[in-house]
Amino acid sequence: MKFSVLANEDIETYVQTNIIDPEIKGTLNVLKACLKSKSVKRVVFTSSISTITAKDSSCNWRPVVDESCQTPVDHVWKTKASGWVYVLSKLLTEEAAFRFANENGIDLVSVITTTVGGPFLTFDVPSSIRVLLSPITGDPEFFRILSSVNTRMGSIALVHIEDICDAHIFLMEHTKAEGRYICCAQNCIMPKLVEHLAEEYPISTIRSVEKENDLEHPDISSKKLRNLGFNYKYGVEDIIHQTITSSLDYGFLSPIGE
Repeated sequence: MKFSVLANEDIETYVQTNIIDPEIKGTLNVLKACLKSKSVKRVVFTSSISTITAKDSSCNWRPVVDESCQTPVDHVWKTKASGWVYVLSKLLTEEAAFRFANENGIDLVSVITTTVGGPFLTFDVPSSIRVLLSPITGDPEFFRILSSVNTRMGSIALVHIEDICDAHIFLMEHTKAEGRYICCAQNCIMPKLVEHLAEEYPISTIRSVEKENDLEHPDISSKKLRNLGFNYKYGVEDIIHQTITSSLDYGFLSPIGE
């Protein structure tokens, strides 16, 4: 259904009833099944950086962004910024999951994934890859998402697919893991990200972005995860190189010169 034909109240009702409620119900069904099982020791929930904001209540940049910097639900409903339905779905589902877990004695840990890059094995190109490579492809929808993330966070937080998978296993097994964990190998301001992309895939049509001022940008911190002993294997250059290599192999990107 096209939201444009609905009144604001009808949009909110539609989203709550047809998208958010089923998402919450599905997650709680999994947790209920875990509750019945005697073998499940811990549940690891996959969250998203969309649930986090680098801006405080006065819309000023925070110097450091950690797991406590959650995007207010009422702000998402009010502003309906780009990707707001996805943001609400993640926020409210995670909230319901932790509430159910706390009420029923389930050991629940949440991994806050950032923009995931690297090789992929899926039949279609993952949306995170499409977002990351949107300055190259020029896709307006995915570039709008990338720009929205940059506006909210002050930079683009990146993680390699292998590291995000390892983080899930690490948090599943670590006895002291609890609560939420941002999984970010490194955050990269937009001009620097485009520069990295251009170095790896030098084409004249790459989307340019305005140079940013010299003010410090928020540090999207993975300190809580690192302090448990988790180490990242891949940095920004590795992530972008492997993302582009896989996209060339898949045929999503054309070889340079073609």
